[in-house]
Amino acid sequence: MTNMPAIEVRDLRKQFHVQKNREGLSGALKDLFKREYREVMAVKDISFEIPQGEICGYIGENGAGKSTTIKMLTGILVPTAGHLRVNGFVPHKDREKFVGGIGVVFGQRSQLWWDIGVIESFQLLRKVYRVPEEDYRKRLDELVERLQLGELLNRPVRKLSLGQRMRCEIVASLLHNPSILFLDEPTIGLDIVVKTEIRDFLKTLNREQGTTILLTTHDLQDIEALCTRVIMLDDGRIIYDGGLDELKNRWSRGREIVFQFGDRIKTGQLAELTAGLPGVTWRADNDVTASMWLPNEVKVADALARVVGETRLDIRDMKIVETNTDDIVREIYQSGDAASPGKTRAAELAVETEEVTAPTQTADASEETASAPAASSSASTGSETASATDKAGSDNEAALQGKEPIQRG
Repeated sequence: MTNMPAIEVRDLRKQFHVQKNREGLSGALKDLFKREYREVMAVKDISFEIPQGEICGYIGENGAGKSTTIKMLTGILVPTAGHLRVNGFVPHKDREKFVGGIGVVFGQRSQLWWDIGVIESFQLLRKVYRVPEEDYRKRLDELVERLQLGELLNRPVRKLSLGQRMRCEIVASLLHNPSILFLDEPTIGLDIVVKTEIRDFLKTLNREQGTTILLTTHDLQDIEALCTRVIMLDDGRIIYDGGLDELKNRWSRGREIVFQFGDRIKTGQLAELTAGLPGVTWRADNDVTASMWLPNEVKVADALARVVGETRLDIRDMKIVETNTDDIVREIYQSGDAASPGKTRAAELAVETEEVTAPTQTADASEETASAPAASSSASTGSETASATDKAGSDNEAALQGKEPIQRG
């Protein structure tokens, strides 16, 4: 293995020339004789390198430029400007030599022939890639066994379920033993069992053969299961390039520890135990359950020591709830900036407490008010169901249809 990166991108740009369609019959007649066009910038001067043997997640909202980038990296689209090398080749210039070293799976496109058996599609691809018969048989037997395709080989592709077809698509992309695998939403629409099988297979492929994998997906569980590095796009620009753990640490608002007690408890009593820890708040879920919110600045061990060390409390159970990746990525999409997290959870709680706390309230009422922000925040977090996994579609198609990129403020 050489020191040359598997993928090298510098100042890559892609601009589309899109026709403006005018309304009505008169507009159609005008378009017939004199068309008007506008420029749509899908990818805006992005730069990154992916070393050999890495699994990298490439994520972003619909229209962010993910699929457009993949199509330039695979030679389907020609860049408007910039430097691009994959496996040492310029994809759109060295097509014949280049494609022998890459495999591509598009979740919404198929490279298998619809009306013939799967094995016949594999044999056609063998001839396309000029794979020797002996190498093909050995490779095919290994892949069929790992992805359990034995009973599917003689079925027409049109009679396969989505999960079965996607497993066959992955085998088709690997028959010629590529060193780089591009996966564009390979698990879209699949059930959890098939997703798990594909993730396990990809991890094994990377570990045993050192295959470089670039994965675009809206399913962040794929990213968490496979990737150590994430590149995040927004409006055609890279807004984050780094480790997934670093992203979580930077953007996580804090943690919540849920306690279940054997006896009835009061939040005032619990708040006294954590007095002096900045930003720590309590919320009573019911008579015997309470939740403690910890900002990132407070160590879990310090807070737990104060509560667990109180002999008067009969603690039956507890669990730590971390901010999940879906919430973090959704917040970054909304802000359009992964470099500058918003206000810390402690600051938000302080503001909320000032707004809802009145000087004339009694001590008990004040105690209830102080716990209200934490309850509101927790309920909000739990009720949000919109996630990046609900988004599907092609970035390139959005650009060709003339949709303007979403501007984030």
